[in-house]
Amino acid sequence: MTEHRTPWTEDQVRALAPDASSLAAARKLAGRWRDTGTTGHAVWGLCQGSGAKPYQAIVDLDGPAYKCSCPSRKFPCKHALSLLQTWSSGAVPTVEEPADFAAEWLAGRAAKAAAPPKAKAAAAPSQATVEQRRARVSAGLTELEVWLTDQIRTGLAQVDRSFAAYESIAARMVDAQAPRIAEALRRLPSAVVTTEHWPELLVREYARLHLLVLAHRRLDALPEPIQAGIRTHIGYPVTADSVLAEPAVRDRWLVLGMRVSEEERVHTRRTWLRGRASGRWALLIEHSFATPNFTGEVPAPGSEVDADLHYYPGAAPLRAHWGTRHGAPEPFTTLPGDGTTIEATLDAYADALGADPWLRSWPALLSEVVPTIDENGWQLVAADGTALPLAPGIHPWRLIAVAGGHPVTVCGEWRADGFDPVSVFAAGEISDLETEFPVETAATPAMAELVSVALLGTARRSADGVHLDDAVATAVPQHAGEPATRLLHTAALHDLYLRGGRLPHTAAKPEPAVDDPRPLLPRRAADRLSRLLTAKSPFLPEWFTAAAPSDFRLPDALCVQALTAASDATLRAPLLRLAGRRGRWLAARNPAWTKLVDEFPADAPSSATQALTRTAEAPTDTSSPGGIAVTAEIDPGVTADFAPSSELPGAEEVWLFGTSGERKEWFARARGVDPGAALAVLAAAWPKESGQVKAELLLLLADGLSSADEELLERALDDRRGDVRRTAATLLNRLPGADFGRRMSTLVASWIEVGADGVVEVRVPEEIDAQARRDGITDATDQPKLRWDSQDSTIKTLHQAIAATPLSAWAPIVRAPVEQTPSIALNLTLPPRYAKAIVDGWVDATLAQHDTAWARALFAHATPTEQAVLRRRELFTLLDPADRIEHVLDLDAHQLNELHAILPGLDHPWPEPVAAHVLGLLGARARTTARQQHSGAGVYTDRALLTAASVHLPVSLAPRVTALADTTEDPAWQQAFHRLAHDLTDRATMLEELR
Repeated sequence: MTEHRTPWTEDQVRALAPDASSLAAARKLAGRWRDTGTTGHAVWGLCQGSGAKPYQAIVDLDGPAYKCSCPSRKFPCKHALSLLQTWSSGAVPTVEEPADFAAEWLAGRAAKAAAPPKAKAAAAPSQATVEQRRARVSAGLTELEVWLTDQIRTGLAQVDRSFAAYESIAARMVDAQAPRIAEALRRLPSAVVTTEHWPELLVREYARLHLLVLAHRRLDALPEPIQAGIRTHIGYPVTADSVLAEPAVRDRWLVLGMRVSEEERVHTRRTWLRGRASGRWALLIEHSFATPNFTGEVPAPGSEVDADLHYYPGAAPLRAHWGTRHGAPEPFTTLPGDGTTIEATLDAYADALGADPWLRSWPALLSEVVPTIDENGWQLVAADGTALPLAPGIHPWRLIAVAGGHPVTVCGEWRADGFDPVSVFAAGEISDLETEFPVETAATPAMAELVSVALLGTARRSADGVHLDDAVATAVPQHAGEPATRLLHTAALHDLYLRGGRLPHTAAKPEPAVDDPRPLLPRRAADRLSRLLTAKSPFLPEWFTAAAPSDFRLPDALCVQALTAASDATLRAPLLRLAGRRGRWLAARNPAWTKLVDEFPADAPSSATQALTRTAEAPTDTSSPGGIAVTAEIDPGVTADFAPSSELPGAEEVWLFGTSGERKEWFARARGVDPGAALAVLAAAWPKESGQVKAELLLLLADGLSSADEELLERALDDRRGDVRRTAATLLNRLPGADFGRRMSTLVASWIEVGADGVVEVRVPEEIDAQARRDGITDATDQPKLRWDSQDSTIKTLHQAIAATPLSAWAPIVRAPVEQTPSIALNLTLPPRYAKAIVDGWVDATLAQHDTAWARALFAHATPTEQAVLRRRELFTLLDPADRIEHVLDLDAHQLNELHAILPGLDHPWPEPVAAHVLGLLGARARTTARQQHSGAGVYTDRALLTAASVHLPVSLAPRVTALADTTEDPAWQQAFHRLAHDLTDRATMLEELR
């Protein structure tokens, strides 16, 4: 019977990728799989590439291990990753037996695993080699000791701290076969340049190296575990066989975090494990040169595996090597809670530091802590108020988003300068915190006196008068040599004393975010949204439209990416809606996002809105507009403080004390309940409203615009702000029968005269009257750049007036029936100087007034090259659906530029006749290319049309596109059609994930 195994999550698959490019390439292969299958421990499938023979990919899930017939040298390759992604999405069927090509490889792995391990003779170096290396290391450390004391004797303020100086001594350590010391030295110049407290950092690092030199000098007198640790910190080699010879520690190991860093082209992946039963920590370290191409043997964070680990020898063993596995990785949803308090973390760090004084950090799992920020920086606060600081330079917004002011479990490392969070566990899931592997940079203020001496140099100032705690003073050797050596002794002991004796402080917990009752966005849909946002995918509008009816909320961890992406105004509204209460709470705490707070839509009815709803359902009072008694009067002369006596619930509180966003939210809701009452409140408050909010409030009148709004809009024409006046003019232009339109009609009629022969005569004055200026029309006096040419200024004046004139006003001007006015007007003989201004004005008026008859005439009148692509597309969208479809079907392969321009004006997805026509055109282009033997040329020319098709074709056409690819002879077009079919399949999966 086939064992059922839960597919891995997207995060687990992503963690296996050797690099970002492999992951991106894998996603593009999603539509090319066939003959896929999975048993309890393996997944396999065939992936169609550019050649005739598909690639065979197999993944042994118990490893994981990978096999693919492609020539890639990456493990896993893009095909294996794509296969795992397909399995993760649920698109791989479960079968009883693997396919033939997979069965042979899996059987070979099973036989190899069942065979008894072959005994390996440890290739131990000869005693002479060991002694020779130790002698070289000892000689190099002696030189390092001289260099360190010279630095302290001369004074850190005077010595050479350049990159070249550190590189010189680091190169000597390489020659002395002490590579770990060389690495530490090479990191120092960057820290000196980038760290404010570099003198303290140098004193600590120099003291650490000094202590290492002394320890190596007495190596034989120390216990073996300490000897092993010293050799590790210096850089003595440790073979994998020697580590595997250490006793195995079996446990169910929880993979709690993973982080990749890069230094001088060497990529390092660190994975933190914790034993469920033992509570013991383990750290797996892997290296890869040039590219982050790591093995797949490490399970993804959030996995649990029953396995043996072998620890590297040391006084405080942490680094480990995989041993025998006793089962396959499985996801976990619970964590052990023992020994995860702040006090236990500090105690564990002190114990480890006592055993190995050269440790830089120690892992910790902090339960029930709340991240917050106060005057002391970022903190993790426990339930009893004790707190640990986060390391400087860390901006844990993803952690803050997941916690939302509530207790969470955080995995990370405690260092001298604070806690470094690696992952967070909440709601049964591990979330990576996506931070770089940091460099320790903070200072220890209690070492200020020692640092002061080191800056001046012991040749100028003695360290004998430095105040030390009694525990440190008694530990400093009385005969420690010269003053520089004594200072390094003292600094090493004092630093260890301060680091190991660190005590928690206290901090207040933040006000938590309010829970969002909306349904959580499904995991696969959330993973896809993250990918779409990262790639700025053209599929985003369709995704937002499909998700909108369900009113999902984002997973908390995704809110940071959503708020960052909300800088794009086209994505802002749906992203803020998805982020909801947690997003608003988070945005209020980040200065970079606070401007978004007022733009969040209401996620739940406010008390004022609930009162509005209750009032709307109550018996009406026929003595007031809309049934609600309103006593706030619209008085243009109001200048006193606004104190509405309106009975519209919530008005006074919101308009007197609410934020601009709350006022806009209240007005939008109130206008939906009772437009007249809401308008009365806005009109009464209008004199005291200021800034951009006025224009934004006016825009809310667009929904349900009526003649009742005209008086307020006329008042807005006198406002001091230009955006308010422009908004008012735009709305008045859309208001049928408004005085504004009549004024514009009169103005244009006085400037334009149509003769009996159809010849148009235009007389535009250089200066216009005050009323026209109030209505937003400008002349030469308002256009400084055009004063030298009054005729050019009148062109702009005429264009503005025509754009603001109701289209119905042209019937009497051209002396034609209303229904024939557009066609007759466009056949008039226009004066050459003003012809473009007149037609452009008609286009603007048509778009503003949404007049279908004028749109049809203007669209047919102008050739595609005579109008900007966007304006022509907007006219196209005003046509009746049948007219739009008919126009597209009339276009052939020689009119692709026109097709590109207007296709975005169609409904999404494209209607079936249009979709079939576009596929027919693309198929014809492919056949033409094949006959002309210009492979790839047509694909490059028509890539815009192919891109549009991938976004707007109905997803049901994927099989038809695949059939088109199979019958296409040109290789480039065949690949393009396969990619188009994949995009359609991907969109279909995307929509299915939201159901």
